[in-house]
Amino acid sequence: MKSYLTFLRRCFQAAFIGDWRYYTWLGVLTVLCFFGLNAYANQFVSGLGTTGMTDQVSWGVYIANFTFLVGMAAAAVMLVIPVHIYKNEDLHDLVIFGELLAVAAILMCLAFVTVDLGRPDRFWHLIPGIGIFHFPGSMLSWDVLVLNGYLLLNLHICGYLIYCRYCGRRPGKWFYAPFVFIGIGWAVSIHTITAFLYVGLGGRPFWNSAVLGPRFLASAFTAGPAFIILSLQLIRRFTEYRITDKGLMALRSIVQVAMLVNLFLLVNEVFNEFYTSDRAAASSYYLFLGLHGHHALVPWIWTAVTFNVISAVLLVLPVSRRMGWLNVACGLAVVGIWIEKGMGMVIPGFIPTPLGEMVEYTPTLNEVLVCVGIWAFGLACFTVFLRMTIPILTGKVSSENAK
Repeated sequence: MKSYLTFLRRCFQAAFIGDWRYYTWLGVLTVLCFFGLNAYANQFVSGLGTTGMTDQVSWGVYIANFTFLVGMAAAAVMLVIPVHIYKNEDLHDLVIFGELLAVAAILMCLAFVTVDLGRPDRFWHLIPGIGIFHFPGSMLSWDVLVLNGYLLLNLHICGYLIYCRYCGRRPGKWFYAPFVFIGIGWAVSIHTITAFLYVGLGGRPFWNSAVLGPRFLASAFTAGPAFIILSLQLIRRFTEYRITDKGLMALRSIVQVAMLVNLFLLVNEVFNEFYTSDRAAASSYYLFLGLHGHHALVPWIWTAVTFNVISAVLLVLPVSRRMGWLNVACGLAVVGIWIEKGMGMVIPGFIPTPLGEMVEYTPTLNEVLVCVGIWAFGLACFTVFLRMTIPILTGKVSSENAK
């Protein structure tokens, strides 16, 4: 116990040690967090009327970010599978970075759910057995369960592996391997159940598709590893931790295949919507072409499609084996999928309404500031997690040199 408490103390101390770039980065994120907190305080006092959401469009940019970040969290499994099933040692330490990203992403997910609630003081009603939520019939209560369960799994796995590295001993497989395999299935479940949140709303035909779950997984397994590749590039450049090109190329292969699958499923959806051309396709017409003079989302979705196609082409071509082009492809993939799964997935499901009303949605400045604040909070958490972990992985902080 004494060794573990010393480990926690030294991790806490490491979070406050860095050069001017580290302090500047965290300082900027902290300022953005305060802007977001101030905007949320305004929303808390005045209600959801400060947002662009209405009775007709009841989900907005908060749920759009939530949907995207659930996929980012689930993508950690794409590092776990090659290491623990296919024994790919090139990704061994990178699993820890992926799970730290998953922890930060889930914290942001829970924050976005909280700010989306009109009465956050009633959040406890979402907890099965404690609140009075409709469990097990409600998909949202299942989502709360799997998200918090996945958070605990990742905290246990990466925390145990980092502590073993700190102590200089091999991890006991009996203590973490079962949780790794549980986590693989759990990662798939968190994004599948998120997809079921949409599919289960029968009055919204835009979401009533059997391939929505696979689409969510394909996009998650594209954006998550792509974001990790970009993060690893920064880690390699600004820290003493060495990351091999071989490990990055293994992640590139994952992003490449997942992006092609994501585009294939998108083409299937578009064909199904436009070839039949029935009344249920009105939301798709609004999204891709505009409807009755309303076309607010058309630039968004075509930007996403363009970014995803360019990213797929770059990933298929050998040019993406060069780090500069790989970073471009990954950046386009992350932004493209954020738009596709956010503004391109959530908002069109409400337009037009079941009564045929055309009520468009535009996020307010207050909403944008809240979103920026939550993203800044998540990036700050991820940065601090890395700052605690890298000295242990490089051996600079260990039980042998503990004071």
